[in-house]
Amino acid sequence: MTVLDMPAAVDKFDAPLYTQSEASRFLGLSETTFRNWARGYRVVRAGREVVGIPVITAVAKEGARSPDIPFVGLAEGYALAAIRRSGVPLQRIRPALEVLAKEMGLPHALASDRLFTDGAEVLFDYAATADPSESAAVRELVVVRDGQRVFADAVESYLQRIVFGDDGFAQALPLPGFSRAEVVADVRRSFGQPIFSRGGARLEDVLSLFRAERDLSVVAEEFGIPRSDLEDVLATLLPVH
Repeated sequence: MTVLDMPAAVDKFDAPLYTQSEASRFLGLSETTFRNWARGYRVVRAGREVVGIPVITAVAKEGARSPDIPFVGLAEGYALAAIRRSGVPLQRIRPALEVLAKEMGLPHALASDRLFTDGAEVLFDYAATADPSESAAVRELVVVRDGQRVFADAVESYLQRIVFGDDGFAQALPLPGFSRAEVVADVRRSFGQPIFSRGGARLEDVLSLFRAERDLSVVAEEFGIPRSDLEDVLATLLPVH
């Protein structure tokens, strides 16, 4: 492939690549959960107003159903999904996330390699002076191992799978919304759209052929995808097919 043939680089910070519905499914989250992360929320509980500010990046929409989540927003959602899967409710650690971004001194801290290298230390120090409920939540995420403050295994195992670019921010990550299929989003390939790890086919191209053919064997053979991977993706994205 010549330089002229190379696809244009995708702006992973500002280019809207995914709708909130798509991003939530790719990450294995409910759409409501992801929407609250992207838009924030305001509710009244026991007569008291509770406000949650947005914690992942979204950009302005061009239309009601237009994509508004850039790649960095998906990566931030991936990190938050790891925290959520550890069993700690996000609302209990929202203040810690704000401290994390402030102390690390950069935007998109959740999509930065510094989350992995420095984040546990920052959160551990925050827990020492935080409100007891917040402190307890943070200490469920961070442990001391061999004298080092590190993320608990449930979080670390997710963060280790992120590929970071030369700029220090995520450029590729696995999408945990699928049970068996290995699907990744890589800002360097297919303009950041999800692709199958095995076969390299773009997810949307595979779904389009299935909608036309309705034959699993034909689609799997055409794209070189294991049938089990195809069945898993269809069950997740097209539950009635």
